Amino acid sequence: MGKDNASDLQAFILVGFSDWPGLEKILFAVILIFYILTLVGNTAIILLLVVDVRLHTPMYFFLGNLSFLDLCFTTSIAPQLLWNMWGPEKTITYHGCVAQLYIYMVLGSTECILLVVMSYDRYVAVCRPLYYTAVMHPRLCLQLVTVAWCCGFLNSFIMCPQTMQLSRCGRRRVDHFLCEMPALIAMSCEETVLMEALTFALGMALLLVPLSLILISYGVIAAAVLRMKSAAGRKKAFHTCSSHLTVVSLFYGTIIYVYLKPANSYSQDQGKFLTLFYTIVTPSINPLIYTLRNKDVKGAMKKLLGWEKGTGKPQ
Repeated sequence: MGKDNASDLQAFILVGFSDWPGLEKILFAVILIFYILTLVGNTAIILLLVVDVRLHTPMYFFLGNLSFLDLCFTTSIAPQLLWNMWGPEKTITYHGCVAQLYIYMVLGSTECILLVVMSYDRYVAVCRPLYYTAVMHPRLCLQLVTVAWCCGFLNSFIMCPQTMQLSRCGRRRVDHFLCEMPALIAMSCEETVLMEALTFALGMALLLVPLSLILISYGVIAAAVLRMKSAAGRKKAFHTCSSHLTVVSLFYGTIIYVYLKPANSYSQDQGKFLTLFYTIVTPSINPLIYTLRNKDVKGAMKKLLGWEKGTGKPQ
């Protein structure tokens, strides 16, 4: 047992994309570009929301939290991934793997709940516009964000210890590019049926339930928009919600496949690319989705850069 415990504390080998040496070099460049875009884009969003008082509203408060989540989410993965892809070493220390798993689970779970909170904010804005200020007051906004973070920490503190306590019989090879829970469970040498059932149950609670609430919210919003007599009002409501719906589709569409697909039909290689999409690509394009479709954010950016409105030239 002592030897097993000692071996379980050894560094892990992250296989990643090493089975495709030629593709790995291309992926390194692509991931580096997307990571830089994530850093620049999300930092710019946070900076704009801090310095421009016009953006001190509930919607942008939640957007700032989403940008912060995306920034931390990708940073918990990308540097280690790039380091392993650059050199011959594909290892991560045991404690580094534990830290990555905890942080990854906290941030990913928190984002699932935060997207529900953002859909509720849009529901109130479109369906109860006269009561929006009264309902979405700062205290409630802070409470909703706190609940999202608490759910993230709770899920991580339940699942991560259970995952790391599984016996691995000295196995160190993780068939993934990060310490992700399904990959760590798969390398265990003991029976994992109960663990997989718990993972599926919590996945249902943190993925399908929030997604169902989001779809219900937007179903009500769609009904309210269709009842609007003003074409301008319908257009404004559509633009208000379309950015968030796009983000929800990109995030949930990939993560549900990874965590809720039956293990016997799960393709590990396909799972790697889907995980790469929602951990590296999606956080980098979220700022573009919100800035390209949002006049307030574009106006704040022009003001920060000192550009004249509509000219694109410095004052």
